[in-house]
Amino acid sequence: MSGSRLRSLLEAYSTPVLLSSILSLVVVVVWMNASGVLAQTVTDALIRVVLVVGLYIFVGNSGVLAFGHIAFTMIGAYATAWLTLSTFKKSFALQLPAILAEHQYPVFPSAIAASSLAAVVALIVGIPIMRLSGISAAIATLAVLGMFHTFYNNWGPWTMGAATLPGVPLYVDMWVALGWVVFAIFVAFIYQRSRYGLALRATREDEFGARAAGISIPRQRLIAFVISAFFMGLGGVLQAHFLGSIAVKNFWLSLTFISLAMLIIGGQRSLTGAVVGASVISAITEVLRLVENGIEVGGTTISLPPGSQELGIALVMLLVLIFRPSGITGGRELRLRLSRRARGA
Repeated sequence: MSGSRLRSLLEAYSTPVLLSSILSLVVVVVWMNASGVLAQTVTDALIRVVLVVGLYIFVGNSGVLAFGHIAFTMIGAYATAWLTLSTFKKSFALQLPAILAEHQYPVFPSAIAASSLAAVVALIVGIPIMRLSGISAAIATLAVLGMFHTFYNNWGPWTMGAATLPGVPLYVDMWVALGWVVFAIFVAFIYQRSRYGLALRATREDEFGARAAGISIPRQRLIAFVISAFFMGLGGVLQAHFLGSIAVKNFWLSLTFISLAMLIIGGQRSLTGAVVGASVISAITEVLRLVENGIEVGGTTISLPPGSQELGIALVMLLVLIFRPSGITGGRELRLRLSRRARGA
């Protein structure tokens, strides 16, 4: 491969390479410091990045605000529990069919299967919803979240209802989460550069012009909706295997709000914005959590009242919307300009 061809290839894929490299550097630094608490915090933040990148695949490329994607996170989390829980715990806590109750499946194929289930459900519910636009589509996705939340909350034999389902195998650490984050970032980038992603972004910019050009808006939105649901389901899988337990109450409006806030604050029109938003808000949330618990400064304990995390995020979101409506990144991608430097050399 010639030098110019390699340079062009590196420049074309510089966004996912740079984003993945920065996150990898953070993980290496934390790993070298051997801080267990900080490692858990970074792992949780990486899982949030997977969720926000999944949300970006649909919301960022289509311009349609979606409030119901956390339903797919819940589907993925419970599906991986059905597959990976030990047979004893399944017989004790759940009433599953024999194919699930009598077997404990490996975590990696279970993660793919659980995420794929979320994508299949998205395909089914997305066929009618993707024909809607604007606020109608947003409310329809919220209705999907409410429907699945109510269903899982009352599906005792499979989910233990409102109770917490414990015993999910723990295997997600920083390195596992980082691997899936890199995968999500590259898939999201490849999709947005594909003809499907470009067609969907055209509908975002000019819906009527795209329709006149022969682009099927419902079809393009459905493709992104399904891919997005896969990664939302994957986020649920990672969360389940990171915490070791799941509960229906954790997949509701609070997680919906924080995920959307991360995307909007970072910049919903770029993959870089999704990663930056998830990283920045995760850091702010952790700082506020520490201050809520109390920190000592000069012999004095300073603490914030409960709920300061939510108020802080709401304030940041309000300030960003007022002073930088396009988000922190302004909808721009992080890129290398190798060709330009080469010409100037």
